[in-house]
Amino acid sequence: MRKHLFLWLGVFMYSSGLLAQASPYYKGGLKVDFDEDGKKYLRIISWAQFHAVYSDAEAASNPSFKVRRARVLMFSQINEKFLILSHFGLNSLSSTTMSPTGKEEGSQLFFHDVWAQYKILPDHVIGGGLHYFNGISRLNNQSTLNMLTLDNNRQSWSTLGLADQFARHVGVFAKGKFGKLQYRIAINDAIVNSLDTRDAMNGEAVYAGTRLLGSKEAGKVYAGYMDFHFLDQESNFLPFKVGSYLGGKKVFNVGAGFFLHPQGAAILDGAEIKGEDVKILAADIFYDTPLSDNGSALTAYGVFQSNFYGTNYLYSAYGTGNMMYGHFGYVLPGTLEKIRFQPYLAYAVNTYDAVDDNRTVFSLGTNTYLSGNNSKLTLEYQHQKFGDTKLGTVTLQAMIYL
Repeated sequence: MRKHLFLWLGVFMYSSGLLAQASPYYKGGLKVDFDEDGKKYLRIISWAQFHAVYSDAEAASNPSFKVRRARVLMFSQINEKFLILSHFGLNSLSSTTMSPTGKEEGSQLFFHDVWAQYKILPDHVIGGGLHYFNGISRLNNQSTLNMLTLDNNRQSWSTLGLADQFARHVGVFAKGKFGKLQYRIAINDAIVNSLDTRDAMNGEAVYAGTRLLGSKEAGKVYAGYMDFHFLDQESNFLPFKVGSYLGGKKVFNVGAGFFLHPQGAAILDGAEIKGEDVKILAADIFYDTPLSDNGSALTAYGVFQSNFYGTNYLYSAYGTGNMMYGHFGYVLPGTLEKIRFQPYLAYAVNTYDAVDDNRTVFSLGTNTYLSGNNSKLTLEYQHQKFGDTKLGTVTLQAMIYL
């Protein structure tokens, strides 16, 4: 692994220099105004992330390549009170998910978000559809355009595929702010065909209450997140939380959130299937600030999360127990017109009631910004340990969004 890490680092630094010579400065996306004051418009944003991966996994083909994300997001309003948003694309297209003629499931585009909203007061909005106004934590509402790390902390998308479709629910939401306090709350339908396809068991819950007990018993979920903005105010126009401002703002937020799915888990009690409430609570802190006039900046984040998915629940990366996660990044001095570097590290500890072992995830990487967050390269080494299983991965990512 060490030999490959140094080789990839050399490729990464060489590629950075080549791409920087031709990298234009992007901003704003494509916006089409339909009136003179710009209040009636259509805005389109597109982005793509490409990965080259080297892994310790026995079945891995090294290096392997994949399109991590290819997305198009559009939103439009006819006046300041009404807005409609559509977001579609695909994820993790690789040799194992491609199909010969591009017609199978892994090759297909699908809607990530489709919602409409109405402004009822200057700072308060209600809406509905397939949406991303999630509860729990900042990272459960993370944008994929400007993450500090290579990707989001996987366990922070806390119900992905278990109660929702790719971290999105169909339901209604309200969002807004009272001074420096921002909020988002939602009531949603829970997915029936979740990733947890197991039958009910004795002594161990499965997250399949909607399927096994019926939507009447376990069909609704409730979520919310609030954060207090002590310094600069972040925009809450869209639900996607920024990962790193690269010193463009001075932000210090403290937040807390929840997720409740009554009877969302199912467990056998003798021959009878009974439901258990899924309850997730979290508190987090986010700090992003310029350090001087030379372009250096600091980004830091930490979260503590209590997860109850049912008695002794453990499935994939998710389990009843606690999670602690944090990351830290430092932007080296520079300007938007030049290449900027941002080394970072991240660490997560997940404890599970069902087993004595903890899951730990350590990540160390560097972002090379060719044109701010609009064009960057990321090189990351990640090491995961859970029981006797250890996995090391080196990933090089190229990303552009317009």
